[in-house]
Amino acid sequence: MDVVQTKMLCKSYGKKRAVDQLSMTVRQGDIYGFIGRNGAGKSTALKMLAGLAAPDAGEIALFGKPVTDAVARRRTGILIESPGIYPKLSAQENLMLKATLLGLADGKERMRELLAMVGLSGVERKAVRQFSMGMKQRLGVAMALLGSPDFLILDEPINGLDPEGMSEVRELLQRLNRERGITILLSSHILGELHKIATCYGIIRDGRLVQEISAKELEEKSQDYLYVRVDRPKEAAVCLERKLGMTAYEVRPQGELRIFDTCTGEQISRAFGEEGIAVQELYRHKMGLEEYFLNQMGGEEHA
Repeated sequence: MDVVQTKMLCKSYGKKRAVDQLSMTVRQGDIYGFIGRNGAGKSTALKMLAGLAAPDAGEIALFGKPVTDAVARRRTGILIESPGIYPKLSAQENLMLKATLLGLADGKERMRELLAMVGLSGVERKAVRQFSMGMKQRLGVAMALLGSPDFLILDEPINGLDPEGMSEVRELLQRLNRERGITILLSSHILGELHKIATCYGIIRDGRLVQEISAKELEEKSQDYLYVRVDRPKEAAVCLERKLGMTAYEVRPQGELRIFDTCTGEQISRAFGEEGIAVQELYRHKMGLEEYFLNQMGGEEHA
């Protein structure tokens, strides 16, 4: 079942197209990592999914229903940017205030359950202004969970956290997904951390969805390749195909080739040498996940 499906979603602010024909799918049970550089359109897209911004064009479906459907909205918990908490109030007071606004009859019971779930049971009476960033984010997640949602939308939930805080939030989200079956859509530009939790990814660049890919597919693409730099790249490409029968390669600027077919450096050197192609550099390289993401997002300067 698709929890989220958007079709040709567009949103502009003045002359700037923040989201451009975005079509994405989040399936039930996913932890969907929404990746892009700052300004790529992540937050704008999530605000439209959360009903906090109206699209200029396109369609959004939640649980197969229009995004405006009241039942679909109630099944969705939202944490966009900073948690909407009152620093002078305690954790339990913040939760009870929101429970009252939601009209929850079992507000106190839910509050105690959620405080235990996010690991704040021992500090529930402490003013939130005394909390660490990680504790505030966990409280924010608890507030998003008050209505017992089946789906969470989280915008940069680990932004600004120290490693311990990141670990706390990551473990909480994994537990919610595993034990409660909650589908999670979260954005982040911290690629290494997101890789530890996501089951699939959507990569956005300049408002457009570049790619949707599962964690398994991503692992397969983040493979070893043979890096070769030569003086005549076009002739080298012809040699790879005609002489060695290789098709899994890329020709890049400045005479660089990336060869993904199974081969050895000795094979490549010998074949190129026989064709009079000078090999200037050759080594085996492991493409990491972060490098793959950066390539899709348009290079390191856009991370």
